[in-house]
Amino acid sequence: MEQKEAVTVLGLGAMGTALARALLAAGHPVTVWNRTPARADALVADGARPAPDPASAVAASALTIVCLLDDDAVRAVLDGVDLAGATLVNLTSGTPEHARATAAWLSDRGAEVLAGTIMVPTPLVGPEEGLVLYSGPATVHDRHRTTLAALGRTDHLGDDPGRAALFDLGMLDVFFAGLASFLHAAAVVGRDGVPAAEFVRYAEEVVAILPATFRGLAEDVDAGTHPGEEDNLVMDATALGHIVATSRARGVDPALPELVHRLARRAIDRGHGADGFSRVVDEIRSPRPRDAAAAPADAGAR
Repeated sequence: MEQKEAVTVLGLGAMGTALARALLAAGHPVTVWNRTPARADALVADGARPAPDPASAVAASALTIVCLLDDDAVRAVLDGVDLAGATLVNLTSGTPEHARATAAWLSDRGAEVLAGTIMVPTPLVGPEEGLVLYSGPATVHDRHRTTLAALGRTDHLGDDPGRAALFDLGMLDVFFAGLASFLHAAAVVGRDGVPAAEFVRYAEEVVAILPATFRGLAEDVDAGTHPGEEDNLVMDATALGHIVATSRARGVDPALPELVHRLARRAIDRGHGADGFSRVVDEIRSPRPRDAAAAPADAGAR
């Protein structure tokens, strides 16, 4: 029977524990360490080996997965540990700048470093539903791909250690904007007595057309062209103005649609009213201080 690769997991919060459990379930020998040792008890009962300190934990395995609170914690835990020849997969959340700086700090101490971001909640960590984005040396990713597959699908995004975090935050940007938009819409229709549960299936109809819409926007953004034959910014600004006015009339905070309306109006004021909505990307790329004299909410097509 093939011997599975030994893996160390540093950090046993909810996500670190889920990672360790997935590795144990896949048959890997797992060493664990946590600042509060009692956090390891349940994993040890399931077959993990406890390490008394980070140095012993790193030395116990050829591959160490780091999942701590933040990059400051990574440096605090590994400061003084002999990392020469160690391979570290840093799955600690942060910005691309954090990921690059920590990868450099670890590399300076002799480690091979792969950065990553976990794109699923703890219950989905595992080979069937998990997804982890990685960036850093492809050779390191490829060498440990089989082991990392125990945590979920492994997408390698390039050699830049910050790239996985960049994609992570981009995906979260879309996710949280979608959540906020639904909650705003639910608040608006709710003022007229419509339950969110009644409205949600119509929100889902809109969401269903987004993948194709995203692909079209991506093509326009990359090409730097913003065709408006089917839909243009003047039309869009009119609809956005109506959303703002309807929100205000119902005492609902209009800040979210106001932001999008203001971006569209700025593009129109630059002479791009006949362009498609993708033109708004130029306004997002060139942020300006908020205009105190914002356009009237219902002046979408002035």
